[in-house]
Amino acid sequence: MRCPDLTGRAVILDRDGVINQDSDRYIRCLSDWRPIAGSIEAIARLSRAGLRIAVASNQSGLGRGYFSLVDLNAMHQRMRDLVSAQGGRIDMIAFCPHTPSDGCRCRKPGIALLEEIAERLSLDLAGVPFIGDSLSDIEAARSAGAFPILVRTGKGEKTLVSLDDEKNTKWGANLPIYRDLAAAADALLNNEGCL
Repeated sequence: MRCPDLTGRAVILDRDGVINQDSDRYIRCLSDWRPIAGSIEAIARLSRAGLRIAVASNQSGLGRGYFSLVDLNAMHQRMRDLVSAQGGRIDMIAFCPHTPSDGCRCRKPGIALLEEIAERLSLDLAGVPFIGDSLSDIEAARSAGAFPILVRTGKGEKTLVSLDDEKNTKWGANLPIYRDLAAAADALLNNEGCL
């Protein structure tokens, strides 16, 4: 099966573990936010190819009081600036500030973040690549009709192990897996992501 035609379409990215290094202690401030090698260039390449770039990220550290909205905005501005310096653009960043106990619809694997992206970008989510590193990214993508792609960075290796669990095997069916965002971007741009 070939990837859908991506002309004029979008790519949705998880943030922590896909674009930047992740931490079990949370990414709390600008100095904690460090891009994964090749990720900024990969986003810029996708953008320069005519794809709209959206980020969908759970940020429960906000709801837990680990960092402020000012801190989060500073991280996102740095990310946008780095991509812009490479000739690309991030069109939208959607984030969930809630903790797991809040029971919201926006925290992945819920799909409200993806629905927000679809509405604001006038986008049909069917087949849109969603590149993530966690089971919740895969679940959200499949539930919304998007096309999940897993990277091994961040929580990716742990996610691969969890997909072997009998209750999770359905989420891993026909799941493209790449070393990192740069490799996933190469595959999409070369129309290899759905083979």
